[in-house]
Amino acid sequence: MEQKEYTKMTDEELLNEAKEMKSFSFTNALLIGFLAGVIFYSVVKNSWGMLTLIPLYFIYKLINDPKNKKGKELQSLFKERNLKW
Repeated sequence: MEQKEYTKMTDEELLNEAKEMKSFSFTNALLIGFLAGVIFYSVVKNSWGMLTLIPLYFIYKLINDPKNKKGKELQSLFKERNLKW
């Protein structure tokens, strides 16, 4: 499916896109929390090895995901059109 520009979407399409973004954000937050727990466990057990570095890399990738930037663009468009997020 081709990604349309948000400015050209109808209100209903934007609302559907917002639902998808909410589930994506929830999943992202869950994964980041789990990986932060792995890092915390690693630090408590006094091991600064691969068990600490690998989750840090994945957290970085999850935070810098292009889909997060699209979510911010979508929120600003909701404010323009006076839609409820």
